[in-house]
Amino acid sequence: MASSICAAMSAAFLVAAASPGLAQTQWPNQRAGDFLIKDFRFASGETIAELKLHYVTLGTEKRNAAGEIVNGVVLLHGTSGSGTDWLRPSLADELFKPGQPLDASKYFIVLPTAIGRGGSSKPSDGLRAKFPHYRYHDIVTAEHRLVTEHLNVRHLRLVLGSSMGGMHSWMWGYMFPDLMDGVVPIASQPIQVSGKNWYQRRLAIEAIKHDPDWNGGNYTKNPTNYAYTAVAGFVQTENIIQIQKMAPTQAAADELYFRQVEEAKKRDANDVLWGIEAVMDYDPAPHLLKIKAKLLAINFGDDGTNAPELGTLEEGIKKIKNARYVIVPGTSETHGHFTHLRAAFWKQHLAKFMNELEER
Repeated sequence: MASSICAAMSAAFLVAAASPGLAQTQWPNQRAGDFLIKDFRFASGETIAELKLHYVTLGTEKRNAAGEIVNGVVLLHGTSGSGTDWLRPSLADELFKPGQPLDASKYFIVLPTAIGRGGSSKPSDGLRAKFPHYRYHDIVTAEHRLVTEHLNVRHLRLVLGSSMGGMHSWMWGYMFPDLMDGVVPIASQPIQVSGKNWYQRRLAIEAIKHDPDWNGGNYTKNPTNYAYTAVAGFVQTENIIQIQKMAPTQAAADELYFRQVEEAKKRDANDVLWGIEAVMDYDPAPHLLKIKAKLLAINFGDDGTNAPELGTLEEGIKKIKNARYVIVPGTSETHGHFTHLRAAFWKQHLAKFMNELEER
């Protein structure tokens, strides 16, 4: 069932899901850059003269005799976010500090921003409806080139992603099986997007395409009518106790709804639509036997999109030689699918996994 696009449709959802506190503005050797790929060919056959991938790196590089980096960690972000999502306090402070599972003094950490998001190439940059209809395979292929060609990373200790990034992690595992020691997909499923997840996405797709201002994607003014339904994914994805805390009265619920609608209106409709449809080629199930790396899947007991009772995670794990999964129990403090943005709830499992990789 994988991660929910509707749940991350607007920036308001990420704000609601974020932990309070100020972000550390600079981590060791933190740098940002852009990787430009000339004449990039998408799986559909479409091409673009120049594809830009924005990225951030931090941490400590370790190189072999040939000058290639051998201690890389790639972290993959969720649907409507960017690589810098990993710098929010609820993630970075729990993962990158000394003694934490991804201690920046031990690893070279790469935070790519996927096609269609943030500072990477996307429809709203100018091509609008003429922007290639990219899919997850294109995102993973481009990010692999960023890591191996541009950054000269020879070996990865870990590929970890959450939500959309979790889905991409499964794909990294079978597309490049000899590149990494470990793979950790979080808040995702190793099957084609279907059932409730696809139903939510179809709702979002049709809301945009039937917005009277969309005009086949060739609009001059950004469509906003679809935003009134786009925010519905939030209540499908957040922990019900947390929603009650946010909206204990009708007035509070109204305020929350209309605030999220206004945030959703700020997002470019084509960027959102292309991002939703990108999942159409995601189906790792037939390829799971190709995964050689040690794998740990982490899901959440109160994640309605990746509900444990579906049983699809267990079935997928059985196909992988060296894999296991953890279901983090839902509590009054967890946030459903959005728990992936709070490493405090799952980092102990990652820490154990990293120790096992170091022992190997």
